[in-house]
Amino acid sequence: MARVLYIEDEQEIGRWVTMNLTERGHHVTWLRSGEEVEEHLAHCDLVILDVMLPGLDGFSIGKRIKKEHPDLPILMLSARTAIEDKVEGLSFADDYLTKPFHPDELAARVEVLLRRFNKNDEILKLKHLTIHTKDMRIVNHETGEEILLTGKQYQIFQYFLRHLNQILTKEQLYEGVWGEPYIEGDKTLMVHIRYLREKLEKDPKNPEIIETIRGIGYRVRK
Repeated sequence: MARVLYIEDEQEIGRWVTMNLTERGHHVTWLRSGEEVEEHLAHCDLVILDVMLPGLDGFSIGKRIKKEHPDLPILMLSARTAIEDKVEGLSFADDYLTKPFHPDELAARVEVLLRRFNKNDEILKLKHLTIHTKDMRIVNHETGEEILLTGKQYQIFQYFLRHLNQILTKEQLYEGVWGEPYIEGDKTLMVHIRYLREKLEKDPKNPEIIETIRGIGYRVRK
């Protein structure tokens, strides 16, 4: 759904938030400090930023991000509950969530910010599918049926849509979606592609949306 830049130095919370948002279909880049933030800002849709960080604190980093990228939404996370901290955070950030929080609340706030800042809804047509790229809503326009994907299926299909008409190898897809090197013989990607085709294709045994390029990988053509 969205490319999220997440800055958090606490390992346990960082893993938990990253896993939760990834399962909901987002692509999360997790940094442990603000040192490498600049090189990721051009490739993200939303920033989730913890206040207490090594080096520069989250308030300083957030103010700098907002000054240089005013249209990039920022969600602050903090264990600080004092009203002064919330007021300082909301002087530049678009939302402020105090720890501990429920994963459903974090996900809901992320969705609200994405809707508020994403004004463009590109509509893409692939064969019998109409895809609303803003919220990744997929509809079979011949039947009117909305097609619901799991988080990982969304991530794989989004990766294809970002690389329309390109032949993608298994290695590229695996590294792009899972963020890990592909291990030869791993059937995980193949299983996900099969389930994805069962939802998207008219005839999964003769796919027209996700093509198999024999000996190389897969391709989605416009």
